[in-house]
Amino acid sequence: MTGELELRRLGYDHPDAAELTERVQRYYVELYGGPDTDPLTAEMVSPPSGGFVIGYLDGVPVAMGGWFRDPDDPAGTAKIRRMYVDPGVRRTGIGRRLLAALESDAARSGVRRMLLATGRPQTGAIALYRRSGYLDVEPFGHYADSDGVVCLGKTLEPALLH
Repeated sequence: MTGELELRRLGYDHPDAAELTERVQRYYVELYGGPDTDPLTAEMVSPPSGGFVIGYLDGVPVAMGGWFRDPDDPAGTAKIRRMYVDPGVRRTGIGRRLLAALESDAARSGVRRMLLATGRPQTGAIALYRRSGYLDVEPFGHYADSDGVVCLGKTLEPALLH
């Protein structure tokens, strides 16, 4: 695949999101021994309280990610969920561009702070998030009690609103 990355704002119930979700769940089974059990629905990552993006190369879905407002802090905080880039196209800038698109989309909706949780074995993802300005925060969410979770947060720049 050599084409330009195209990011499309689609629903988590889109067939391409379902295909990518199957891929990421297989990846989690290989990496962790089981799938991600933290529930996510299309409604959670739908406007006006969320968003979902699928990345395409040459018309093929290769990446996805979503965000939704934290129900405990609906005015200012959102959580990133189901961010995934196919292994064959990692380390090409797709993850960085996808993350920036999610942050920008959330900022335009009034979000001021992003949170995310990932696993310690996902060192490439952790490095991407840290390079993008994410810092350690207190564990939260479905996996908060897991020794293997890494929770990160970032205050969004006002420039993202433009």
